[in-house]
Amino acid sequence: GYPQNASGDLQKGAEISTENRVLFHRLANALRYLDIRTVIVSCGTCMDQLLKYEFERIFPDCRLLDIHEYLLEKDVKLEGIQGVQYMYHDPCHTPMKTYNPLKVASKLTGQKVVQTDRCCGEAGTFAVSRPDIASQLRFRKQESLQAGIQALTGDSVARNGNVKLLTSCPACQQGLSRYANDTGLETDYIVVEIANHRLGKDWQKAFIDRATQGGIEKVLL
Repeated sequence: GYPQNASGDLQKGAEISTENRVLFHRLANALRYLDIRTVIVSCGTCMDQLLKYEFERIFPDCRLLDIHEYLLEKDVKLEGIQGVQYMYHDPCHTPMKTYNPLKVASKLTGQKVVQTDRCCGEAGTFAVSRPDIASQLRFRKQESLQAGIQALTGDSVARNGNVKLLTSCPACQQGLSRYANDTGLETDYIVVEIANHRLGKDWQKAFIDRATQGGIEKVLL
């Protein structure tokens, strides 16, 4: 319901939120035997909206946690990565509410991560509704990115993958990808970067194969 609320359609946003809460209550009843204590989220905007759902009243003693914070608690991280240094873009709607985002990024990547400030200019419908302002933000963000690369390598452009940009927001990842031609930076989700290194480039196909072979709990709501 967040996009509808943000665009001014409060009635539609409320309808979607109510429908979703009803579904979550049904899910909680159907999966009561699992004693769900953590609901994992991978989007900051979704996190902000779901915090209003009162999950602790749906799943008793439940908490909302960003996927990267969950990996931190489970000590899933990269080790011994060489030939690449990381920068981190913390989204305006950061999904990490429990732990410090920069510390999470550094812990998960196994190295000190440089944070690049300023909004990426994507911001949901912002880039579409106000491209004039979004473009101005883009110029400032590019300066920040190039300053970060300069601090890490002495050059203003990343070369041959020596610097990579990570984030924890799908919309930001889309927005940050627009800087690739000017900065040489490849942008990825932190969890995807971990999966690529730990599970291999074909991890998505392998996951889908395992999930479709009995790895999904099917519930009739």
